[in-house]
Amino acid sequence: MDLQAEEGEGLTTATLPVLVATAVPVERDAVAQALPGAFEELRLPGGSLLRTAAGFDLLAAGVGPALAAAGTAGALTAAALAGRPYGLVVSAGIGGGFLPQAPVGSLVVADAITAADLGAETADGFLPVTELGFGTVTHRPPDSLVRVASEATGARTGTVLTVSTVTGTAARAAALRARHPGALAEGMEGFGVAEAAAAHGVPVLEIRAVSNPVGPRDRAAWRIGDALAALTEGFGKLAPALESWNTHDQ
Repeated sequence: MDLQAEEGEGLTTATLPVLVATAVPVERDAVAQALPGAFEELRLPGGSLLRTAAGFDLLAAGVGPALAAAGTAGALTAAALAGRPYGLVVSAGIGGGFLPQAPVGSLVVADAITAADLGAETADGFLPVTELGFGTVTHRPPDSLVRVASEATGARTGTVLTVSTVTGTAARAAALRARHPGALAEGMEGFGVAEAAAAHGVPVLEIRAVSNPVGPRDRAAWRIGDALAALTEGFGKLAPALESWNTHDQ
């Protein structure tokens, strides 16, 4: 089915659907396991999404901020053209956690979604792109949405960094913590998803299940299966809270 052929008759602010953007299909499927009912696959330019009768559309947008932004923007545009605009965008997936605040297996909800490496290296250190006079480096989800998500899931709240290169050394981890003392986790897509949502005037949330510590790269220590299970469990608690927030708190 072509998404643009969907009719949006009868949709109101109280029933606007939710777009959930992940990086890869395995993360999308982990979210899908938390949602009841059958799914319908809908075509989009460059990919597809899964739609549930519960009002959640699940998109595996791709790895990294550029693909995440492009995929999310495409889904948002197609939905708007179909008369079925989204009321909320959620960036969901697994990621690295800064110890000791965000241990492996825990959940993190972003109160700030920050591009950690968008800027310039100088002799005096890193300058974010905002200090160069361009753009933004942080998107902040609505406080009420962060609170609802955290209370529903038991997730810690803090800054989630978006990086284009996954941290693999202690020195890099220390540098990120020095620049972003409120950081709890890092991923590769949240800021791209947030940029697309902001361009469409749609609120955004990011939730990450921690699969590994941020620091020296040790794939043998990663717990991807445990993190995906935590994502499924967390989204099962999050989904009804998002529906309530989407209906009453906007």
